Amino acid sequence: MNYVKHNDTYVVRLEKGEEVITALKSLCGKEDIKAASLTGIGAANYVEAGFFDAIEKRYYPKKYEEDLEILALNGNITSLNNEPYIHLHITIADSQGRALGGHLNKAVISVTCEIFIQKLDAVIERYKDEEFGICFIK
Repeated sequence: MNYVKHNDTYVVRLEKGEEVITALKSLCGKEDIKAASLTGIGAANYVEAGFFDAIEKRYYPKKYEEDLEILALNGNITSLNNEPYIHLHITIADSQGRALGGHLNKAVISVTCEIFIQKLDAVIERYKDEEFGICFIK
């Protein structure tokens, strides 16, 4: 991972083989990022993304193991129990141009990934919601 900071924005480039969420958690630790919004594009060859079923109160993950374009990576960084909480959604496209997406659990970069992170001067905490069993912003 390479990155530079410009005012309140980090420009991040992930490299082949890096996992997105792991890399972002590492950056949050190094740079003391407690709250931020982020967006990115790139390419991956392994993606785990899911769909949350509100009735069943669970995620249904799907794995994609092929060359994929990351059309959109969007989300936020908050805190849960004083640890970085990375909440991302992803839209990917396969070689036929079909778009798929969902809540990102894991993505391994195949070529590069460019992410812009806008840091907020705040701490935004999460809590586990009893009704749905997922973590909400307080």
